[in-house]
This record gives sequence, structure tokens and C-alpha cells, in this order.
Amino acid sequence: MKIAFFQIEDWEIEHIKEQLAGHELFFTKDKLSAEALPADRDFDIVSVFVGSKIDQAVLAALPNLKLVTTRSTGFDHIDLALAQSMNIATGYVPGYGENTVAEFAFGLILALSRKIYESVDRLKETGVYSYVGLRGFDLQGKTLGVVGTGRIGQHVIRIAKGFSMNVIAYDAFPKPELATELGFTYATFDELLGKSDVITLHVPYLPSTHHLINMENIGKIKKGALLVNTARGAVVDTAALVKALADGILGGAGLDVLEEEGVLADEKTLVLYGHPEEHNLKTVLENHVLIDLPNVLVTPHNAFNTQEALQRILDTDICNIQEFIGQGVAKCPIPVAKA
Repeated sequence: MKIAFFQIEDWEIEHIKEQLAGHELFFTKDKLSAEALPADRDFDIVSVFVGSKIDQAVLAALPNLKLVTTRSTGFDHIDLALAQSMNIATGYVPGYGENTVAEFAFGLILALSRKIYESVDRLKETGVYSYVGLRGFDLQGKTLGVVGTGRIGQHVIRIAKGFSMNVIAYDAFPKPELATELGFTYATFDELLGKSDVITLHVPYLPSTHHLINMENIGKIKKGALLVNTARGAVVDTAALVKALADGILGGAGLDVLEEEGVLADEKTLVLYGHPEEHNLKTVLENHVLIDLPNVLVTPHNAFNTQEALQRILDTDICNIQEFIGQGVAKCPIPVAKA
């Protein structure tokens, strides 16, 4: 098999070579997209990360393609319906970092609630050693609203219990036995918005979760609450988020993901080659507003990024490829029904 790995790091290469010995392997740090197609395109299998975009143009340009794997839990960068119609199999990493992402989410919560970034930044930038104007609030006794009680959401709840927080949760498919086990209660989405001191999002990006928080419901959020998003950028309507911060509905936000974050990551390409129609320029500008707000922390999609999590991701990806080669199906095929 001829297998290509995109957005790969140097440390991963030797491990892949050991595990997939006997196959023709291609490695690049570049993304795979219609604008960045490799000269050699006769791959049987491609492995990508979230920065790649597997759309009609890419799939049409790879005539021998049999399998696309993504080294991620999210898969909205792959046109699954089209891949299925072309008999191209898919694979993903359903679980690798429930603790990893949950820990990062709580890092954002702590940084916001105790003004940690502002404290460090003031001292470094001004040399003023003073706590005046840096008063935060305790998490103990506060209500945490967890949107999505999958693997990551469950780990967030466990951490919150260690801080003696009250936890309420919303999930489209509630699990009463889980609520009993972990000691939280389910609420409607509107109830969660109105009661939570901190809201943290842990849902996949699907048509049903697009702009889950939007202009119609963001005004229902408890005044002064914090919003943390380590899920997917488009789960939140960026315009609504900017308005809620400007109007004082939200006291702050911690965002590891943004709508149109790919444009932020590659603004040089945007300047040189123009603005693709699918990118919303207004949203890109709003992202810059968010980045500059003093009560907003934006990190570059970094919640997954630990050595341990990356090793788990790579091992699962290799296993997907090995099982496809041996059995014709990835170990963890993407559930097309979720797309």
C-alpha cells in the first residue's frame, strides 16, 4: 500500500515506519487541501489532521484512494457523504484525551476566574507588583454547566467535583445512571444557560450543534457567567459571542477554538491568494476583536496537545490503517450517520 501522512511531526515518523514496515510511506508537514495537492497523488491511504480539508476537489485528485483517516476526534473537515459515495472508507480517533482536553478546559476556567493571565501580563509588561484590580472568584460552590456528557464532559464533571462545584449538564441523549454515579443533574439547555456561573462546551460539531449558542439564546445566559469552548468553533455564533461580551452578559470567555480558525492560522495565504467564498470575512474580523478583549483568552486549538495524547492519537491512527489493510475496514470507522 502507498500511504501518505500529512501534517506529520518528525518524532512520529520513525514510529510509523516501524509499525507500517513494508509499505511505501510518504510524509509531509503540509496540510492536504485543494490548494495544496502533492505532486504524487497515487496514494491508497491518506492520514490527515484537522487543518486539512478533504473535499470534492481533493477526493477527485486522488484516484487510487481507498481510505482516509484523521488523527482527531472531530471530522468536519472531511466530506463524509462524498467519500461514502465514492466507496472511500474513513477512520478517526474517537477517544484519546478525555483527561487531556478536560484539564485544559479547567486551565482556562481557572485562568479566567482568578485573572491569572492578567496578573502575569501586568507584572511582565509594567513591572507593577500589585493585586489591585485583579480580584477573581472562588469555584467552590459555583455552578458549572457542562454541555455534552460524553467522555470529555464526564472528566470535566469529575474535576469540578474536586473543586466542590455544583454541576448541571445538558445532553441530547441524557444518561440518568451517569448523573447518579457522578453526582450531577441534567437540565434543559435554557435552564443550564440561566443557572450556570461557568459554561463549558464538550459536543461534536454536527448540523444539530451548529451555533448551539446563538443570538436567540445567548441573552438567557446568567449575567457575568464565563463561557469556555474547547469543542469546535462553530458551536458558538461568533457574532452573538462578541455581542454578549460587549453587553456584559458574559463576564469572560476562554476559547481554544474559533469559527474560521483556519484563516487565522494561515493569514499569509489569505493575503496572497484571496479570500475563499466559504470563509466568512466578518467572522474573521470578529475573531480579532475577541483576541484583543481583556476578558477573553484565546488559545490556538491547543487543548489536545500533550505528548501522551499525541501518542495515543498516533497509535489509534496506525491501528486504523493496519486493520483496514488486513480486514478492509478501519478499527474506528467514522460513523457517517453522525455527519
